[in-house]
Amino acid sequence: MTFTEFLTAIFTGQNLALLGAALAATFACIGSAKGVGIVGEAASGMLADDPSKFGQALLLQALPGTQGIYGLVTAFLILMKIGLFGGEVDLEFAQGMYLLAAALPIAIVGYFSGIAQGRVAAAGVGLVSRRDGQIVKAITSAALVETYAIFALLVSMLPILFFNP
Repeated sequence: MTFTEFLTAIFTGQNLALLGAALAATFACIGSAKGVGIVGEAASGMLADDPSKFGQALLLQALPGTQGIYGLVTAFLILMKIGLFGGEVDLEFAQGMYLLAAALPIAIVGYFSGIAQGRVAAAGVGLVSRRDGQIVKAITSAALVETYAIFALLVSMLPILFFNP
């Protein structure tokens, strides 16, 4: 088998679409895990001083987890489009590249916004620990970062939804 034949066998439309699904889920989930961890570290310090604020800490810690959900939704949409759950579809190289490219916005933005949202939510934990009744301001600040993850989800989902192999 020549090198060209090897590359042709590996870089099929199906494999490229699978790569896109894997990237969307993996990077968005890594960003969420990092973000949730950042908030968890800050929340642990607050809860050591005031355990009654657990509910507020939990709300703030859950916020960066949404990017991972968006990545998983994108991945499942791709997997459904390529027939992985039944009725396998034979994709051409260009179609696989299309789905791979469609997965990149949520993979990249999900990674970075998950971490950024974790940092903002961790700052919100600091606010809530010092001043009672400030949870709404803390959540609002963290939710503004979420906006860009939602934009990336839309940019990833729309091409996938309109894709017809």
